[in-house]
Amino acid sequence: MLSQTLRIPEYIKYLLTAKSRHGTHSPFVYDFADNVLYSNKENPLFYDIELIRQRMLQSKATIEVEDLGAKGKQRYTIPLRQLVSRATKQGKYARLLSRICAHYKPQFVVELGTNVGLSAMYQAAAFIDPTQQRLFTIEGSHKLCEIAQYNIEKVGLADSINCIHGNFDAVLPELVRQLPRIDMAFIDGNHRKKPTLDYLELILSKSHNHTIIVFDDIRWSNEMEECWEEIKAHPRIKVSIDLFFMGIVFLRTEQETEHFSLRF
Repeated sequence: MLSQTLRIPEYIKYLLTAKSRHGTHSPFVYDFADNVLYSNKENPLFYDIELIRQRMLQSKATIEVEDLGAKGKQRYTIPLRQLVSRATKQGKYARLLSRICAHYKPQFVVELGTNVGLSAMYQAAAFIDPTQQRLFTIEGSHKLCEIAQYNIEKVGLADSINCIHGNFDAVLPELVRQLPRIDMAFIDGNHRKKPTLDYLELILSKSHNHTIIVFDDIRWSNEMEECWEEIKAHPRIKVSIDLFFMGIVFLRTEQETEHFSLRF
């Protein structure tokens, strides 16, 4: 999925209203801001993953992509470097995903939208024990799935990541059925309201009190902004954190329902 155009009025509003860690009165959210969001902790694998990104950005290869996302099923040919430049998770947000995994130590992680595997590698880089922690990432394009698998093996994370090719609607229900639970999910594909809400319900069916769900591109369109508002209003969502491009929700039943917008 190609990157969205920055929605300037909404972004200005976000900058004017978003708070820092000191603007939160929730100990849980303050801990998240202090130890995850604004942490400077690095991982040695970050360098290797970014090397892979840079090599793809310098590639002269052209690939055919099958896109099953927001615009419906379509095929197009695109230079690999252009796809990586426009459609992969920026290092800033990818490192955040890694820090979430490092801090909360999820065992079963689900990702919708593998692309070339960068965000999956960042998350799995934080796994302490590959025999106990596993990331299952789903990609609709066969060619992107192949590239992702190659990159995952290149960085040495094949034992931590299952790269699954298929349509989310067909693959996710069966994957959810097979998993004992879902500790974390990253939803980054098919940027439409109804499918996103359907994926949320599937993930919630195997979620627990400490499950974390991350939504990418929550301001992709007016439809996705509406979707984000419905996600926040879901009765099982207790805490939401709005980072403008990305939204994070927690199910912690012991918390009062609160919604935060934090600068990032």
